[in-house]
Amino acid sequence: MIVTVFTKPGCPPCDATKTKLDKHGVEYEVRDVTTDPAAKARVQELGYLGTPVVECGDTHWQGYSPDKCKRLADSLQPAGNPRVSH
Repeated sequence: MIVTVFTKPGCPPCDATKTKLDKHGVEYEVRDVTTDPAAKARVQELGYLGTPVVECGDTHWQGYSPDKCKRLADSLQPAGNPRVSH
């Protein structure tokens, strides 16, 4: 499943979200709402005004949320292949 992180430059919560997803081994696509009109439109379509916005299938949220990043990572793990926590 594709994970998309909608960001903008100079956004500390965006950087923190990407760092947390990296820590959990989640692969994601980054879309900059300041240079990609379709990305900005998608964020607005989802009902958000700011960044970061994380979208994966029917799951999406705005803002830095370590718990949601972990839940997303856990949901992407294949059954029988638990994630090793460090």
